[in-house]
Amino acid sequence: MSGTTSTLDQRLRLAHTASIAVVVLGIVFIVVGIIAWIAVSMKLRAEGITVSDDAAFLQGWPVAGPLTAYAQADIINTHALAISDGQTYAQLAQDDPRRAVVMNASFLRASLFTSVISFGIALFAVGVGVVSVLLGWVGSTLTKARGVAAAA
Repeated sequence: MSGTTSTLDQRLRLAHTASIAVVVLGIVFIVVGIIAWIAVSMKLRAEGITVSDDAAFLQGWPVAGPLTAYAQADIINTHALAISDGQTYAQLAQDDPRRAVVMNASFLRASLFTSVISFGIALFAVGVGVVSVLLGWVGSTLTKARGVAAAA
């Protein structure tokens, strides 16, 4: 019987250690996600971009988050299509003088959408971190409860 108890104790300790590791990993995910969000936001804010007054939403706001970056990217596309009579960069003739403007608009939109995706990844990391902390906490609580019940 003592061999069974010893094996159970070892398994409970291993499960408890794994639960603590999951909590620590979750905390790392949360911290990294927050740092990434802040870094992207600071870099966008440093560019000094303001959402255009004719944007669909958030007009006049500084571009520093996913919604403002999306709003500005959307209005850049609207402006580019207005300049090019609804044609994309690829549809314009190679000697069309509007092609450079539409190309720059496309690059700006891609950069802003990269920021939007970065914010999404940062938020996902925080979400995974929160779930990991909760799962680790539950695992730790259950292994402690199982250890107390086994000792009784």
